[in-house]
Amino acid sequence: MKLALAQLRIESGDVDGNVERARAAVAEAAADGADLVALPEIFNVGYFAFEGYARRAESVAGPTVSALAESAREHGVGVLAGSIVEDLEASRADGVDTPAAEGLANASVFLDRSGERRAVYRKHHLFGYGSAEQDLLTPGEAVPTVEFGDHTVGVTTCYDLRFPSLYRELVDAGATMVLVPSAWPYPRVEHWRLFPQTRAVENLLYVGAVNGVGTFEDAELLGRSAIYDPWGTTLSSAGDEAALVTADVDADRVAEVRSEFPALQDRRR
Repeated sequence: MKLALAQLRIESGDVDGNVERARAAVAEAAADGADLVALPEIFNVGYFAFEGYARRAESVAGPTVSALAESAREHGVGVLAGSIVEDLEASRADGVDTPAAEGLANASVFLDRSGERRAVYRKHHLFGYGSAEQDLLTPGEAVPTVEFGDHTVGVTTCYDLRFPSLYRELVDAGATMVLVPSAWPYPRVEHWRLFPQTRAVENLLYVGAVNGVGTFEDAELLGRSAIYDPWGTTLSSAGDEAALVTADVDADRVAEVRSEFPALQDRRR
């Protein structure tokens, strides 16, 4: 299976433009033979455009995800609709299974090749450290996986990378690949390199960490999206410009590595 990470240039508050750039990236990746395309965190509004969250929030059945579902159908590819600011009440009104909480969530939506919504992952660990995320959003609870091609795919989001127990939960659910939509800014370049690679090594699975690029009032996204194999080897990566990052990700390779180096069997619970 060929995975593509769409490292998009994200313009603060330019929802229409950001969505069109996302759709163009899906089309380009599909033309290049991708089976699955992943987008960055809050790619439509822009992660650091906090003042626009409430105004721009929408259902996971709303216009942004619907546009990406159309792209998935048109090109016959799976799409991880990075994440959006979800209005939980609007999602419920659209018949989407949502947590009982009200307010807003940071939601990633997995769409299959026919554009059907297969899973919604709502970010568990909300960033503090001067960010408004903890004040504006409600954390998720569910940890879904999706069968796609020969992989069992899990999703986490950005700051989740710092909490390894979440990835163990995905391993226990059978995950062979984890996609990580992110909005990782300068100056924490070394952290961005370290955490996705470490999660791949310690869980013996593929990790696709997809970041955006672009400048906001007080932050700049650092790009450097990358795909790591179950040994932690970098299969493909980008710099700090808009790019597609692609690699073949073979689920049989996960089984081989876990057989050759069965560290997961030595876990003490």
